Amino acid sequence: MSSIRNFCIIAHIDHGKSTLADRFLETTNTVEERKMSDQLLDQMELEQERGITIKLQPVRMEHKNHTLNLIDTPGHVDFTYEVSRSLAAVEGAILLVDASQGVQAQTIGNLYLAIEQDLTIIPVLNKIDLPNADVEKVSEEIIHLLGCKREDILACSGKTGEGVPELLDAVIERIPPPDVETKKENPFRALIFDSYYDDYRGVVAAIRVIDGCIKKGDKVTFMGTKSTAEVLDTGFFSPSLETTPTQDNGQIGYLITGLKAITEVRVGDTVTHTKTPAAEPLPGYKEAKPMVFAGIFPKEGDDYSSLREAMDKLKLNDAALMYEPEHSQALGIGFRCGFLGMLHLDIFQERLKREFGLHIVVTVPSVAYDVLKTNGDELIVKSPQDLPEPPQIESMKEPWMNVDIIMPDNFIGNVMGLVSDRKGRYITTEYLSAGSQKRAMVKYEMPLASLITDFYDKLKTVTSGYGSMNYELKNYEKTDVVRLDVLVAEEKVESLSTLVWRDSAFSIGKKIVESLKDSLPRQQFAVKIQAAIGGKIVAGDRLSAMRKDVTAKLYGGDVTRKRKLLEKQKKGKKTMMALGKGKVDIPTEAYMAVLKR
Repeated sequence: MSSIRNFCIIAHIDHGKSTLADRFLETTNTVEERKMSDQLLDQMELEQERGITIKLQPVRMEHKNHTLNLIDTPGHVDFTYEVSRSLAAVEGAILLVDASQGVQAQTIGNLYLAIEQDLTIIPVLNKIDLPNADVEKVSEEIIHLLGCKREDILACSGKTGEGVPELLDAVIERIPPPDVETKKENPFRALIFDSYYDDYRGVVAAIRVIDGCIKKGDKVTFMGTKSTAEVLDTGFFSPSLETTPTQDNGQIGYLITGLKAITEVRVGDTVTHTKTPAAEPLPGYKEAKPMVFAGIFPKEGDDYSSLREAMDKLKLNDAALMYEPEHSQALGIGFRCGFLGMLHLDIFQERLKREFGLHIVVTVPSVAYDVLKTNGDELIVKSPQDLPEPPQIESMKEPWMNVDIIMPDNFIGNVMGLVSDRKGRYITTEYLSAGSQKRAMVKYEMPLASLITDFYDKLKTVTSGYGSMNYELKNYEKTDVVRLDVLVAEEKVESLSTLVWRDSAFSIGKKIVESLKDSLPRQQFAVKIQAAIGGKIVAGDRLSAMRKDVTAKLYGGDVTRKRKLLEKQKKGKKTMMALGKGKVDIPTEAYMAVLKR
């Protein structure tokens, strides 16, 4: 019987996954006390700052003569792809639920992913030390969700460490070991479930060994990319890299081959021996389907090659990132990037800035539309610039999502009002708990375009912070979408163009104009701000000129002297406009204001 246990922690955002992982490391003495810190497995600066997990992180622990391979996972809906990759590398999952908040939308979303992988689920109540923890009520919600028995549910506190040793014992008892004996003699196969770039060692691939074993010096082939290389180092995460002579089947660890290109090492690929290759690769993962598209351009034109290099390195670490080259008349050469949501885009921007020192311009995000042209051609439109002229369009389709929203039942009316304003369709209501403080899960169908900007923020507002949301793609439905252009000082700002529903064009145009008026710096001349569809202006306003006091140097004399100076100033402004010096440099803050309209 194998002494290996591979498992991960899944939960809604902020339910205490990373804190519980800290207690695991302490209890098993994996990390010395003096090296311990809060959220130790959240190794990115951004993760520490925001208090959320962005990247999955494996770690090996020893407990009661057993090897426990843990993968800590993110909780936010935008990083579901990270969770699905983790689940494919393990045999079991701890389903963590906050005892004060109960079952949330992403709890259910991640649970379904684990069930699809046929994993053993250990339900656990966390934060039982909180004064407002309601163990009985939340236990009922878990029983309703899983159909388990009350005694199957464990309780612990990631903060105090209460119940953590018992939970580790339960991992050993309940989670099945990997099938080691039958796969020992098979040709070596390992699944790459994550990777990152090291400046000195190249690509570090996180692997789960399925068959056979691997050691330093072996020649390996990446079956998807056909790349071959020699194993320079292998070992496990503790959470720092620890070298071992071999990596046996059933284990989770890392592989370093010196390869440096994204085209050679891919997440989801299978590694095998070059001399005795496996007959078939492992199933791998479904391609992540981007939900939100935005143009990414370097602020300085000569930063393009640096941006390209940075994105290649980020792609290794973020398998859900999609990008292709794009050219813009106004912004030059850049990329059209696909993201899983707005938080994913925000994190990507921050990482480019912090890790690579790059400053970028981001165009207004849009979703991918399916367009049928009058000549019978079909195309996917990811940016406003790709939209054909109206006479060439036969029909358009947009993505619709299945949306689950969980909240206390007294907020149902507020949520229904919010969803109906965003073209949502009500499906059903399901109650997760009974009693005076009932919690309900309301299911809707909504267009993705309604979700990608500020829907989640608005949901939190109308539910006083108690609402949570999960969504997944349903299908594509017919729509009527037009391109909305933004003009500043009568010049089209390509990066602010966006695709909007025809019946919402006026209100969205008005919001964009108002956002720009509040965020643009005033110039020496009056600036027109307009929103237009084709040649038709649908909204407009004027940013008044910053008045320079040209009469300040006057001291007495006739009033005509003052008038002469003011007339001279007026003529100067007209000349400035005529010479093309009336252009307005739009700062990043203004772009962000439009994104968050």
